[in-house]
Amino acid sequence: MAGTSLRRLDAGDMPAAAIVHRKSFDVRLPWLAGLHTPDEDRGYWSGHLFKTCKIWGAERDGKLLGVIAFQKDWIDQLYILPEAQGQGIGSILLDIAKAAHTELRLWTFQRNAEARRFYEARGFAAIKETDGAGNEEKEPDVLYRWVRETF
Repeated sequence: MAGTSLRRLDAGDMPAAAIVHRKSFDVRLPWLAGLHTPDEDRGYWSGHLFKTCKIWGAERDGKLLGVIAFQKDWIDQLYILPEAQGQGIGSILLDIAKAAHTELRLWTFQRNAEARRFYEARGFAAIKETDGAGNEEKEPDVLYRWVRETF
């Protein structure tokens, strides 16, 4: 993570956030690649996520490497560029959301084994699986939940 900085993103960062999302999504889930156009991705990040979520990014040398979008008790999006994965960026972004909430939930696809391992290693537990009928992609998914431990 050396040389990586974190900051809350603003409206002008949303096109770059959409690119991080799409590149990561398409590499990890190639059977779903091309589901949306770049314009649709930008519109979703600028028009929906920016208005409803806190969005943080990790960058190095002026390049956005990862993004997290979260709101009360939910992580809506967490994406790291494929070439930046495995460097701790996802963990540090996830920690921002964990610090802000005592409980978090998120969805991921059942076939996304890397994401499932990532979340489970960071204290998330699967609480529900679906056949995908309720999501846009029609892809079986899994709901995860994390609760802050209290001592």
